[in-house]
Amino acid sequence: MAQRIVHVGLVQMRCTADPEANMATAEAGIRAAAAQGAQIVCLPELFRSLYFCQSEDHAYFALAEPVPGPSTERLSKLAAELGVVIVASLFEKRAEGLYHNTAAVIDADGRYLGKYRKMHIPDDPLFYEKFYFTPGDLGFKVFKTRYARIGVLICWDQWYPEAARLTALRGADILCYPTAIGWHPAEKAEYGVAQHQSWETIQRSHGIANGCYVVSINRTGHEGDPSGGIEFWGQSFISDPSGMIIARAPVDEPAVLVAPTDLGKIDVQRTHWPFLRDRRIDAYGEITRRYIDEEEV
Repeated sequence: MAQRIVHVGLVQMRCTADPEANMATAEAGIRAAAAQGAQIVCLPELFRSLYFCQSEDHAYFALAEPVPGPSTERLSKLAAELGVVIVASLFEKRAEGLYHNTAAVIDADGRYLGKYRKMHIPDDPLFYEKFYFTPGDLGFKVFKTRYARIGVLICWDQWYPEAARLTALRGADILCYPTAIGWHPAEKAEYGVAQHQSWETIQRSHGIANGCYVVSINRTGHEGDPSGGIEFWGQSFISDPSGMIIARAPVDEPAVLVAPTDLGKIDVQRTHWPFLRDRRIDAYGEITRRYIDEEEV
């Protein structure tokens, strides 16, 4: 198969309480990735602020903005200048009292292509996202950019094979997961390795099952209460259609990674491991059930 090389970059960030400083860091990271040859650059989840979902505080709604809006306009100019595709995760204000966790996709000529709104919203200790975000209502989406077809999902979405499958079925070459995930420091010694390995393994498995690339972009550093909070584990990565890691960022520091992805491998992988061909779509109707109770079998 003919090679189709696309260089993909990710910007792993240590975020602050200053949105302008975070935007400047993101822009510098995008420039650094482009200088290394990146054609697609992905930013972490909610990169313009600290991860505010550690608490339920109405004051944080002031961080939200329309999408498209000021941030997409600024990033569109940068995308056009550098000739790169940008995936940017933003806190979207849709209307008064209606907010989403949203990712915008900007093409290499600066055109805003559209957005994906996070579908699966967690509510765990220090991840109180249901207080802030309405579940997405745009469905699973793929964006045809200059360089590749990008499917965007966001953080908690990464645990759901249904989301990855439906996005891949729309033609995604790359599944992009902007993310904010880390350890509760008190749990790290006992559960830290297992938690991180579960996170990485589930995403790599989506690449295997669907025969596509996966790009997972996390933040790094400690945020929140010094005696608790969240220690974001970094380790952003890119994996290929066989699930092999081709690039990984460090645990505890910001990083700009760029790696070549050969989109020609997608057809090779899918013809040698033809999971899409052999799907029994006639037998999957019950997947829309919440649970199949024993008495209903």
